[in-house]
Amino acid sequence: MTEADSLRSRLSRKPIVVAPGVYDPFTALIASRAGFTALYVSGAAIAYTKLGRPDIGLVTMTEVTDTLALIRDRVDSHLIVDADTGYGNALNVVRTVREFERAGATAIQLEDQDFPKRCGHLDGKALIPAPEMCGKIRAAADTRRSRETLIIARTDAVAVEGFEAAIERAAMYREAGADMLFVEAPRSSGDLTRMGEGITAFAQNALGDVVFVQLPELQAYEKGAEAATVESVKAASGVYMPLDGEVLAVNPALEDAPELVNEDPLGEGWFFRFQPSDASAVARLLDQDAYDRLIKAQAEA
Repeated sequence: MTEADSLRSRLSRKPIVVAPGVYDPFTALIASRAGFTALYVSGAAIAYTKLGRPDIGLVTMTEVTDTLALIRDRVDSHLIVDADTGYGNALNVVRTVREFERAGATAIQLEDQDFPKRCGHLDGKALIPAPEMCGKIRAAADTRRSRETLIIARTDAVAVEGFEAAIERAAMYREAGADMLFVEAPRSSGDLTRMGEGITAFAQNALGDVVFVQLPELQAYEKGAEAATVESVKAASGVYMPLDGEVLAVNPALEDAPELVNEDPLGEGWFFRFQPSDASAVARLLDQDAYDRLIKAQAEA
């Protein structure tokens, strides 16, 4: 791949990059054949489909590496890969980056949750100290063999420490060497605007003002606001926006099941089937409460 074809280069210009979520070679092939040049390998989706378990830190680095390698063997798209917490401390991050890059990752996403991590939209999350996360980011940036392998820093601080603290953490992660910033779980289009303004104030890096945004999580909070949200994101500079959901089909026949379909969200003529916007439906199916009770009992023992 030439530098001109790299994800880093693509993110430096408009329009926004749309990366459908995938979890195996089949879904990756569907999205790739539909014309998408970037795909998001979702850790939560791997937990759901490979283990049939909730996204609470059960998926291992080796399982994601194996999945990533199989996807890379089938598609040439840019692969943005969810690495959770890096599966441990900074030393574990070093090994994770080496393995993911070798398996074909184009971008590697790390988050600042403590272990055991939880899906960003679940309650009960805990964070590691920001300086510790900065150490992980520096380890990732120093370990990558190619400058074209991007490091995405995600913070879950909105739900734990508040919105302003999340922006402050993002600023620290940028200084530590992150190429892209992901402030998890904004609750409204207003939060999205504040996030963009706050990050723009400091994130003048090689990619410009690159922010990682998820559309469906805003839809879950603000019914009917998706059109305005899309327009606000389209107007931003160099924004990477994954469609956070499993690609099960790209077929207009899905119009027959409107409750499962985000119909043509970006006006490009594609149809996607997403995980339910009501996260409680997934939690019930995967016995989330049982895991929560077990974790609570262990903490109190």
